[in-house]
Amino acid sequence: MAEGAEVVEDFYGVYLLYCINPQYHGRTYIGYTVNPNRRIRQHNRGVRAGGAHRTNNRGPWEMVLIVHGFPNDISALRFEWAWQHPERSRRLRDVARKKAREQKYDFCLRVVAHMLRTKPWSRLPLTIRWVKQQYMKDFPAGMEPPVHMPIAYGPVKPAKFTASSGKTDVSDQNDVECVICEDTAKHTDIMRCLSSSCQLVAHIRCLASHMLQEESPGQILPIEGSCPVCGITILWGDLVRLKRGCYQLPEEEEDDHWAESLSQIP
Repeated sequence: MAEGAEVVEDFYGVYLLYCINPQYHGRTYIGYTVNPNRRIRQHNRGVRAGGAHRTNNRGPWEMVLIVHGFPNDISALRFEWAWQHPERSRRLRDVARKKAREQKYDFCLRVVAHMLRTKPWSRLPLTIRWVKQQYMKDFPAGMEPPVHMPIAYGPVKPAKFTASSGKTDVSDQNDVECVICEDTAKHTDIMRCLSSSCQLVAHIRCLASHMLQEESPGQILPIEGSCPVCGITILWGDLVRLKRGCYQLPEEEEDDHWAESLSQIP
């Protein structure tokens, strides 16, 4: 599954499985993972290999869709729970119940389409990835994902990253001046631009306020905005990932994550 895969650092994803076993054909399963390549192997090998009870002895399964780009495991797990239980989520009260003749797969896609347009998920820097394009379906008219959420295709390979504060050099150890408010800023409190040639140095709060000027009032954090120095359009989520140490040289795949074991509970 990882052959020719796109490398993604700091990976937190929620996936949709589709059963191709003739006896259980069309069944679905929603789960959380930090390593989709290992996770699908576990599902197809059974509970003893770390798979879930609901998928045990019912394979083979295909991992057809992954929503990734969550800032942390808690955010991803909340998305997973709401997708699994739309009738119990207060944010999804407007989603119509599954119709009698509606396929479970189609219902899952209808629910996730609604979720991607519902706060707080609609403001996250998520990617919708069709891992298996033969199962791809268009989102219902008027229910397309927000424009800042790209639709990707093909497998993904998670990579570890070295936690840091993005682009660093020796001078970063000293206080610097925020280009927006012109006050001094500590190295731990600044953000930089994604462009390697840009000299942006700004307080996190100052940059957020600057980018929020381009959005509707009442928001706390922006979705995207322009760099006050070089002018390029950047996603806030990408700036956060850069701050955490992404977009450097990737290392090996992620190890097991504690939260994946939650999906094994019957």
